[in-house]
Amino acid sequence: MKEAKLYIAPTKGDISTTLFSLIHKSLQFALDKSPQFYIALSGGSLPSLLSDLPQSFTDANIDPHWENWHIVLADERLVPSSDPDSNLKALRESFLNQVPIPPEQIYGIDESQLSSGTLVHENIAKEYQNRVFDEGVCKTRNKEHLLDCVLLGFGPDGHTASLFPNHALLNETQLLVAGIQDSPKPPLERITLSMKVFNEQSRYVIFVGAGESKAPILKNIFEQIHVTSDDGNSKQCVVEMKEVSEQQYPCGMIRPRDGGLVYITDSAGGKDLMFAQSCCSLL
Repeated sequence: MKEAKLYIAPTKGDISTTLFSLIHKSLQFALDKSPQFYIALSGGSLPSLLSDLPQSFTDANIDPHWENWHIVLADERLVPSSDPDSNLKALRESFLNQVPIPPEQIYGIDESQLSSGTLVHENIAKEYQNRVFDEGVCKTRNKEHLLDCVLLGFGPDGHTASLFPNHALLNETQLLVAGIQDSPKPPLERITLSMKVFNEQSRYVIFVGAGESKAPILKNIFEQIHVTSDDGNSKQCVVEMKEVSEQQYPCGMIRPRDGGLVYITDSAGGKDLMFAQSCCSLL
């Protein structure tokens, strides 16, 4: 059984304050151990939450060291980065265009392979794993954790990144980046980081999900409160996760082996967590 920290913000608009603070801490922890910061970002509604992240560093009087950041895509739709469906496009427009991260440290897919014929999803996934992990991260750092921080959302069906309920990719044990050509949601072809990366190679995984559609997902994931603490600024609680064998949603199956796990939601998303409402709310 894995423990996770749970934060419940009053509204969706209040989520960013907690999220940014956690990113700050993850960055500072990483840079104390290595000159590079590797962070994986997903698409969906998450990019829009990052638009004020640069200003948050200024407000907190923290040097973000943008030149040390490496942006990895938690998943990507197999479309050009100019396409509205592209996760990289959304991240650029909301966040990346504001900051001086070296372009070569923002890892998009190899778009030249999009029209390469058969097995496009497998070929692009293989190239991404080779360039980002096998030839990139693994050559520059301790292999214990390839990713310092992972930011993920989760859908009303419980999917996260491009890992969907009851899909064969949930059982992938070898690949770090996997291709998918039968996504339940369009576009059909995508690549995604695998459970192996999230569970074995990530130091810190943060899930963000707001709204009533996330309430049944969160209710299914958690077992009970274990410890509650208050740092004077916000309240958090440590909750026990249900066993993986009892989880029906991919977002509940991610358990960083040697790292931290956090869920952030709003009052609507946490409305069914009656055991948590009184002590996990950010007041």
